[in-house]
Amino acid sequence: MKKISYFQKAKDKGIGFSNFNEKNNEFFFYLFLIFIIVFSCLIFSRLFELTIIKGNYYRNLSEDNRLKEFLIEPERGEIVDRKGFTIVKNQPPKINTPIKEIIQNQERISSKRLYLYPEETAHLIGYIQEADKNDLKNDACLIKLKSGDKIGKKGIEKLFDCQLRGQSGKKLIQVDARGNFLKTVAVIPPIKGEKIQLSIDMKLQKKAYELIKNKKAAIIASNPKTGEILTLVSSPSFNPQNFEEKNYQVKNYLEDKNHPLFNRVTEGVYPPGSLFKLIVATAALEEKAINEKTEFEDKGVIKAGTLSFGNWYFLQYGKTEGIVDVVKAIKRSNDIFFYLAGEKTGVEKIKKWSEIFGLGKKTGLGIEEEEGLVPSIFWKETVLHDRWYTGDTYNLSIGQGYLQTTPLQMNFVSAVFANNGIYCQGKILKNDPSNCKKLPISQKTIDLVREGMKQACSTGGTGWPLFNFKIKSQNKEKEIQIGCKTGTAESHATSGMPHAWISAFAPYDDPEIVLTVLVEEGGQGSDIAGPIARDLLKTYFEIKE
Repeated sequence: MKKISYFQKAKDKGIGFSNFNEKNNEFFFYLFLIFIIVFSCLIFSRLFELTIIKGNYYRNLSEDNRLKEFLIEPERGEIVDRKGFTIVKNQPPKINTPIKEIIQNQERISSKRLYLYPEETAHLIGYIQEADKNDLKNDACLIKLKSGDKIGKKGIEKLFDCQLRGQSGKKLIQVDARGNFLKTVAVIPPIKGEKIQLSIDMKLQKKAYELIKNKKAAIIASNPKTGEILTLVSSPSFNPQNFEEKNYQVKNYLEDKNHPLFNRVTEGVYPPGSLFKLIVATAALEEKAINEKTEFEDKGVIKAGTLSFGNWYFLQYGKTEGIVDVVKAIKRSNDIFFYLAGEKTGVEKIKKWSEIFGLGKKTGLGIEEEEGLVPSIFWKETVLHDRWYTGDTYNLSIGQGYLQTTPLQMNFVSAVFANNGIYCQGKILKNDPSNCKKLPISQKTIDLVREGMKQACSTGGTGWPLFNFKIKSQNKEKEIQIGCKTGTAESHATSGMPHAWISAFAPYDDPEIVLTVLVEEGGQGSDIAGPIARDLLKTYFEIKE
């Protein structure tokens, strides 16, 4: 049966049956049905995507809106001296820090580094800063860095960063839809970094800094029998706490013309002056250019072509020292003897023995170092495009000219004579094993050089501040014999003042400390560096007593 037609209003406002076609009726019905099906498919596909395909994503997103995770910075390991006194420590992270404070701190519960002796130990300890992209990319430690972590940038902080670093913890809290704290869900505590025990003596370190605080200077002291570093101080210094707190002072350090961030002990290179005569004497004796009976007459000045080379004693006081052998030459730091001994030995053999003593390369201590330079004929021809002259040999023979060394290197040179010809590689950790070796130097040569150093620190020598060295021991005075070598090296500074050097070891018969002092543009070695060495040695032995 046919369906009844739709009603429609007639033109005359009456009511009658419509003439609407049945085919049109079916068309709209199917169109409506298709619309319902398409709409249902869209709803279903969207629901399928949200629940099945991206279900985990939205569940996690929902969970993240409900749970917040905060990183807890670990305490970096403590750094202590040889006796266990704390040098650097950390303020523990405050796990119960208010949530608002944490969010302001980039969702991280921080741990603050505290430097207890900042300026006294700055160049040895170094400092930490936030890791940059290169640090994150090249991190070689087992416990990997995360964005925002701090890393050692220099000194001990850098050298032992992997051990000091520690492992981060986490704090998980529940929040409401508005992000308000509801409760703490879980806390995974951080793991503290390892403790590092250095070989330095903090009391000696503080005294050393006090002695050179207002100078451009460096002090390095070591134990010749083990290679342990007892003191390493550079001045002017800086406060590593400023790097930790990221304050304005860091910029001032970078702009300071006195370069407070520069470690003069290991990174500063200087002509060593007469300290180098210890190597020249060894080279000349071992290469048979001279022997214990060789004597040269000091006439005040000798010539090399048109150039004149004088002895310091003649240039300052107009006096000569007559006949000089190798022991007297070391005692009196006689330039004339070493000009001639160096000429007879030759530049290449002097270079050979310099390298045996460790010059021209890093010592392997671990912190930032410069290699220095021991010149040669080939070096001058290649680098300066000039030939080597006799005057160059004369300058080299007294530790001048192109020769460049660090105070650390010269300390280890002196330690060889203190330790009877045995070279011990420097070490900065107290419990590290010593690495020592016998250098190919005859006992006869060692004895001659040591005797010269003993006389240099006795009446008539150049190390006058260390003559008759005495300390207080049980309310009495105790005399200690010292071996030493002073040095005064010309500088190219605008001040025109030379660098003042001294290297000394004590007690002479059984040395346990070798001390080297450099005062940049300070003046005469004996006058400027000598009193500093005396006061520091006195502190060392009186602490021991």
